[in-house]
Amino acid sequence: MKLSIVTPVYNDKRVARALDSILSQQVDAEMELIVIDGGSKDGTLDVLERYRSRLSVLVSERDKGIYDAMNKGVALATGDVVGILNADDRYQDDQALAKVVAAFHDPAVQATYGDCVYVDNDNSIVRYWRSGGYHASKWYLGWMPPHPTFYVRRSLYQQYGSFKTQFPIAADYELMLRLARKHKVPFHYIPSILVRMTVGGESNRSVKNITRANREVFRAWRENGLAFGFFVPFLKVAQKPLQFLRRPSAPTSAQK
Repeated sequence: MKLSIVTPVYNDKRVARALDSILSQQVDAEMELIVIDGGSKDGTLDVLERYRSRLSVLVSERDKGIYDAMNKGVALATGDVVGILNADDRYQDDQALAKVVAAFHDPAVQATYGDCVYVDNDNSIVRYWRSGGYHASKWYLGWMPPHPTFYVRRSLYQQYGSFKTQFPIAADYELMLRLARKHKVPFHYIPSILVRMTVGGESNRSVKNITRANREVFRAWRENGLAFGFFVPFLKVAQKPLQFLRRPSAPTSAQK
């Protein structure tokens, strides 16, 4: 099996931490690392140059935002399975991708997701996103899997398309909703924390962005011809406070 990891980056030297996290994975699979840089001007390219010999693809050019960068990476991927790790995130431990690969050894598995935690600049957990087992009805309650833990067979991108850039904040939600609800792709849950996400994502950066993201969530339902999407944005917001109250049930290892 061949696994492609796409890392989009723009002016973020923390990409070194993300790449170290990928390169440290103990996984019995061929790895393809694809970095799509949006034309960084802050020294990020100097950081990437240090990793060039270990990268399968490095592209640096202006893009139309993070989802455009992701689309470029997906289009260049040659692996059987494709995942995305953002420049400011990292894997929970060196076994994260081994769990993903193990799941895809079952030919019936088409898409997987797991749990993730949000961490602050001191790497302390501030929010625990426990996805839980999959059931299609959970989408109506505002549920979604954390996109950084989401892996799909590359054939799904080829068959159903990738990220729609007309959703500048919620294209990841739209993609997963489209696959799961419109095209009935079965999602497989990996009951483990796979990713440590840095707080401050685009969709949660301001009240304005939260409002815009929820409008895009509603549009995603409508444009995919799915009924009963009107209340989903409100229920989606209502789920988040619980994530701040939850904590992993046992201490977990983490990359520093």
